[in-house]
Amino acid sequence: MTYYLAVDIGASSGRHILGYIENDKLHLEEVYRFENRLNTEGGQLTWEHDRLAEEVIAGIRRCKEIGKLPKTVAIDTWGVDYVLLDENEKEILPVVGDRDSRTDGVPEQIDQIIPAKELYAKIGIARNNFNTIYQLWCDKQSGKLEKARHFLMMPEYLSWRLTGKMANEYTNATTGGLVNAETKQWDTEVLETLGIDPSIFLPLSVPGTPIGEFSEAIQQEVGFNATVICAPSHDTASAVAAIPLTDDSMYISSGTWSLVGVENPVAVTTEEALACNFTNEGGVEYRFRFLKNIMGMWLFQNIRKNLDKKYTYDEMMEMAMASDFTELVDCNHPASVAPENMIQAIREVLGKPDLPLGDVLACVYLSLATSYKNAANELERLTGKKINCIQIVGGGSADKYLNRLAGTVSGRKVFTGLKEGTATGNLLSQIMYDQHWDLTTCRELVRRSFEIKEVN
Repeated sequence: MTYYLAVDIGASSGRHILGYIENDKLHLEEVYRFENRLNTEGGQLTWEHDRLAEEVIAGIRRCKEIGKLPKTVAIDTWGVDYVLLDENEKEILPVVGDRDSRTDGVPEQIDQIIPAKELYAKIGIARNNFNTIYQLWCDKQSGKLEKARHFLMMPEYLSWRLTGKMANEYTNATTGGLVNAETKQWDTEVLETLGIDPSIFLPLSVPGTPIGEFSEAIQQEVGFNATVICAPSHDTASAVAAIPLTDDSMYISSGTWSLVGVENPVAVTTEEALACNFTNEGGVEYRFRFLKNIMGMWLFQNIRKNLDKKYTYDEMMEMAMASDFTELVDCNHPASVAPENMIQAIREVLGKPDLPLGDVLACVYLSLATSYKNAANELERLTGKKINCIQIVGGGSADKYLNRLAGTVSGRKVFTGLKEGTATGNLLSQIMYDQHWDLTTCRELVRRSFEIKEVN
């Protein structure tokens, strides 16, 4: 049996999922899971980069313990965040997270150097405070960037910890606002205009490119060797790769963020697309993911945390279903980015400080569903496509009420069934490398392997 290992790390947790093909179907087996979190260090939100590397290694070692050794390994994570290394290949700390407030006001500073319309026409990436371009500007202003000789986004940093080999992967790089939409390489003109040294970046590798084998130290630690390859290392790129899309469908990769979009052969970099805050992120086989970021399960995750996990997600769903509250909030309101208390933040935005919990939850559900409808309508207008159905993948696809609301509010058919979309897409990139398959063939494998059904 040939095994492939997807290491899929989100903002709140990570999983190691083995994949193998048997009876012409792809089978998944989760073998390890761990928690991920942002810490506060020196007044900034930071990632535990060393612990993440240790957890990645621990999950690989687990494969040896159960006697299922993967031939290849690939890592995907959230986008935009990175690790800088100095001339001695030592981390320049801290590794600041995308939700940190250091980038507040930075987009407006960059506008004075490169006007927003000009940057979008070249890069095609939506204006978000957390974009890599704005984070690097902060590092430049603080002097941190002066010491940097290497730039590794989080998945490639973790791959380097396994192999000692460095790479920059295309799909994740595009999330940060520094990759030219036409050349599909780092935009050196933008970098030089901002005073960022282009030499710290490597030529971009596409998904399926081998990075290297485990280093000798890692082989000794885990008990075997494997080849680490570039997945679509941005988690949404992996998720979208796994979706068997049709011409009239849009996708929602439903996790901490809801990524709502379509797949395009070319980037859409019009002023209207910029005004609607759509982004053109890279995908497998250079297919563009034309999408909008909407705050997703992050809202429910924080509400549950505020309640000390007193209720399950299903119990919270039942509370929302019992409410007849119909007022809406902007899911991307700045108050919801990193509040101390999400429940109070939503109450304050609504101007209802005593709003019952069930109504707060109902508001979040209906606001999310409405944001999906609005995004679908915008996609039709911006691309000329007719969207008749919505394919929801990822952990959020398990929320039956949200799925049903998405269909009811948008007036479109909704399909679910591919819960582990990101891990599946990660695994498909390894199969493409090992079996020399194309993406169309891989998506046919997904159709055969998973029961994708219409939500009623």
